[in-house]
Amino acid sequence: MRKLKLKKKDWAQLSQMLVGGAVISVLLSAIGYLGSDIWLASTQWLLVAVVLALFGVYSRQNS
Repeated sequence: MRKLKLKKKDWAQLSQMLVGGAVISVLLSAIGYLGSDIWLASTQWLLVAVVLALFGVYSRQNS
């Protein structure tokens, strides 16, 4: 199996994408809180946001 090697620039871009996904998840959670859940419940969107933010911080440390 071939190992994927990421460059510093790729780690920084991945970090930005993950944090952006976390922000979008928080927005979807707020929309669900106001009354219309989109695919997941509001608390589930918050859990998704936490996981994406943690991976974003980890990838930022690698860049």
